[in-house]
Amino acid sequence: MRTAFINQLIEEAKVNDKIFLLVGDLGFSVVEPFAELFPDRYLNVGIAEQNMAGIAAGLAMEGYNVYIYSIGNFPTLRCMEQIRYDICYHNLNVNIVAVGGGYAYGSLGASHHATEEIGMLRTIPNLVVCAPGDPAEAKAITTFTSNYVGPCYIRIGKAGEPDVHKPNGPGSLMLGDILPVSKAGEVAILSTGAMLKYVTDFVENNNIKASIYSFPFIKPINSEKLFNIFNSHTKLITIEEHQASAGFGSAILEIMNDFAERKELTSIPSLKRIAIPDQFYSVAGSQGYLREQAGLVLEKGDILNAISIEK
Repeated sequence: MRTAFINQLIEEAKVNDKIFLLVGDLGFSVVEPFAELFPDRYLNVGIAEQNMAGIAAGLAMEGYNVYIYSIGNFPTLRCMEQIRYDICYHNLNVNIVAVGGGYAYGSLGASHHATEEIGMLRTIPNLVVCAPGDPAEAKAITTFTSNYVGPCYIRIGKAGEPDVHKPNGPGSLMLGDILPVSKAGEVAILSTGAMLKYVTDFVENNNIKASIYSFPFIKPINSEKLFNIFNSHTKLITIEEHQASAGFGSAILEIMNDFAERKELTSIPSLKRIAIPDQFYSVAGSQGYLREQAGLVLEKGDILNAISIEK
């Protein structure tokens, strides 16, 4: 995803001379093409992420659309105060790009795991929260943020994620869009971020009849499209590489409750959340290994049992 991001950012910067990229002394072998093409709109600020957020705010106040780029938790957890006060309070055009969300940097241990940041960031006013599911979505999100006015957070995978949306990708995105990957049956799996490929492979390999929806936006979410999903499925499963508390599944539950409180839903689907339990995993390993340790796995029985009950 990071390659798709930087390649699309280059394309956007060719037609928008206000795009500016800041990096925190990383991204080598990824960001060089941007730096070579736009040396006056690129700056390596060093290992100083909080300062980087402040510099971004200043550049945005001068009219730039700024992108901050660093590893998962460093431009987010380390910079919450700067994001809240310097960027979001002033509703500035700053895009916080976290490469390697979730357990992508699993071999480096808990200090490099970004598994709580979505819950923190989605509570901050003015901030759009994005988690593309594949390179095509990452490309579309980059185009969206290059034209959007206001602060955005973009969580992307580390590298090597395959495309799920084929052959032409999701196309252009509107704020809060939900992307249907497949529509089949009364059970719907709602995925956000880099879990999407796992979900589509699981459904295909197990020959399961289930709808799959990708959520490149966690805040906001298109309520009309989500309402239609609620109304057309009897069971929902949310899956995310994030703590269960305050994450993607929580956002879905909140919206569902609001519809129910207003008595707008004719029936309320059951919902199972697959997310990280309230604990740290102080082990090093691959992203796949840590996902399994945290229970980020689908169970065939959950879907088949729901289908049999419907029948």
